[in-house]
Amino acid sequence: MNSEHSDEHLETLLGDILEVYGYDFTGYSRASLKRRIVRLYQLDHFVSFAEFRYKIRTEPGYFKRFLEEVTINVTEMFRDPSFYKTLRTEILPKLGTYPFIRIWVAGCSTGEEAYSIAIFLKELNLLHKSLIYATDINSAVLENAAQAMIPLSKIKLYTENYIAAGGSEQFSDYYAANYSLGKLKDELKSKIIFSTHNLVTDNSFNEFQLILCRNVIIYFDRPLQNTVFELFDNSLEKRGYLALGTKETLDFSSISKNYERLKGEKIWRKIH
Repeated sequence: MNSEHSDEHLETLLGDILEVYGYDFTGYSRASLKRRIVRLYQLDHFVSFAEFRYKIRTEPGYFKRFLEEVTINVTEMFRDPSFYKTLRTEILPKLGTYPFIRIWVAGCSTGEEAYSIAIFLKELNLLHKSLIYATDINSAVLENAAQAMIPLSKIKLYTENYIAAGGSEQFSDYYAANYSLGKLKDELKSKIIFSTHNLVTDNSFNEFQLILCRNVIIYFDRPLQNTVFELFDNSLEKRGYLALGTKETLDFSSISKNYERLKGEKIWRKIH
């Protein structure tokens, strides 16, 4: 995989994956994808590309491991507290005027973002009339998300984030410590639906007032970003909000003319 042919190998592999499993990675940024695939190849001690390719093609269990290793799953509760503060003070209260609130967390990874939003909806007394759809391409991370467990080693960070984001209660009220894990309250999970969804190939499945897709499309090339933005546009009600990651933007996209950006954060409101 380290040879000068590795770019060719990468394309062959991506073609296989599309053909056998229907996952389309061809619009992903090559550099980060290649880095992760080479890492997996070395980690699992393959001696030839042919062997690596055969295992991925013929063993769905190994393909699942491949998917876990090459998709990005870095997340934390209340990540970028200033973003959550804006959500809490400006956006969620506006959504509170609706009879029912539908939120989509796209590329939810292990669920920290969905649970963070559920906590703020509860504090604003809106959780009872909300539903959060949390989706990811990777079914293994969704299984983790559905367990509603957080490692106690991260509690200090999450508590600091929560306070900085404007949380009004004690963060410790939202989980019960259980050995090295904290179990989040069932009430939070009861309003979250976790399901697999592939942003590249799957269609819109609802009308949302808020879509969050933070730090996902940064790994897509421009044509694929546009495809995903159009999916979001079709899935968002008029006057709804779209939130992206700190290094991501709607500018230059085919849908940007339908949106106006809020001050400060990477949040856009649909105006047309």
